[in-house]
Amino acid sequence: MASTPTPLQTLDQRFHLHPFTDHDAMHAQGTRVIVSGSGVFLQDAQGRQLLDGLAGLWCVNVGYGRAEITDAVAAQMRQLAYYPSFFNSTTEPAIRLAARLASLAPPRVQHTIFCNSGSEANESALKIIRGYWKLRGQPQRTKILSREFSYHGVTLATTSMTGLPSCSAPFDLPLPGFLHVPAPHAYAADRESDPVAYGKWCIEETARVIEREGADTIAAMFVEPVQGAGGVIPPPAGYLAALRALCREHGILFVADEVITAFGRVGDWFASNLWELDPDLISLAKGLTSGYLPLGATMVSDEIADVLLHHGYFAHGFTYSGHPTTCAAALANLDIIENDGLIPRVRTNLGPYFQEKLRAFAGHPSVGEVRGTGLIGALELVPRGGKAALTPTMMLGIKAAALARQEGVIVRGIRDIVAVAPPLTITREETDQLFDAVGKALDRLED
Repeated sequence: MASTPTPLQTLDQRFHLHPFTDHDAMHAQGTRVIVSGSGVFLQDAQGRQLLDGLAGLWCVNVGYGRAEITDAVAAQMRQLAYYPSFFNSTTEPAIRLAARLASLAPPRVQHTIFCNSGSEANESALKIIRGYWKLRGQPQRTKILSREFSYHGVTLATTSMTGLPSCSAPFDLPLPGFLHVPAPHAYAADRESDPVAYGKWCIEETARVIEREGADTIAAMFVEPVQGAGGVIPPPAGYLAALRALCREHGILFVADEVITAFGRVGDWFASNLWELDPDLISLAKGLTSGYLPLGATMVSDEIADVLLHHGYFAHGFTYSGHPTTCAAALANLDIIENDGLIPRVRTNLGPYFQEKLRAFAGHPSVGEVRGTGLIGALELVPRGGKAALTPTMMLGIKAAALARQEGVIVRGIRDIVAVAPPLTITREETDQLFDAVGKALDRLED
């Protein structure tokens, strides 16, 4: 039974619409109010400490309470809190951040336009792509490919790209011209015994869609190197290289949606570097500031930038594109990632340890499959009757996440999946604490 709502919970219920929430269910229990954070831990309004096993929303890469970022933000706000990058003007943090990203990204991707979120980064990419093909004399290239189980945002267009019916169906989306091809989610297709072969079939099916639609009508394909919100789906061996080659063969621009995977989570600054994707565009957000302030970015190749830069007025951007304070936060965040050696730490130390602890659940009776790479992972859950006994309404991941919270850790429940992606600063001891709590939650799942 829920306790009497606090004044804050009452105000929340009266005035606040939450994203991706069943409000009746939430308010029946009372909104969870988080009041502070330090390292990988949060504290709620009841004084309870929780280990954040999802890094906020896949984003707090450097952990909570980093004074380096708050000090940089305060200094920038004292000097110049805001000025736009309109009117042939900009600010020093925006310039320095664009240059910093160019130094870290794949060598062909050197130009950046800033925005406020991953959704806007992908929306910007869509407009840039349409404008690019029009300037290239191919305005018929308007169709967009993405994959089932993908997540690319929540605007009308980016929801249309997102391959999750739970996101698109309530709004009668997708819009025309957005095409979904199979994702290499072998477990969902009952092909988990040979994920590489299933990945090859996905490539073949994507090729068939391109042939059916006409390659000269397709503008671009958006690809998360590791599909995140769709269930943490790492690519099988050879799949991403084959997908990139297929796009290149047909002149289709390849967009790496790295909103989750960039800035260290998979053991490199960019997953595009790790898998040698050579993308034409990259979408960024989340780990760019570790969530300390909202900031997104769309990076484009030199070829695309050259067309945009030398064909007149570029009619796109936002009031807060290149906001100096958020860019200052990003620069301080990137300094922490570099100075603390977080990327090699994920690649050679914490990432392998995290995956070892994650994969120890492979024999658990409630686990049907374990997936992950670096500091991101997922457990596919099954009832006592096994995978064949699953029904669409079980939502075992949601139940397990609630039980894990009772054990003192925050993980994400997605359908019948538990997703885990802690801050890159997590220690081995904290990793043990995280997975000990997940184990206790799984043991209680069938109670």
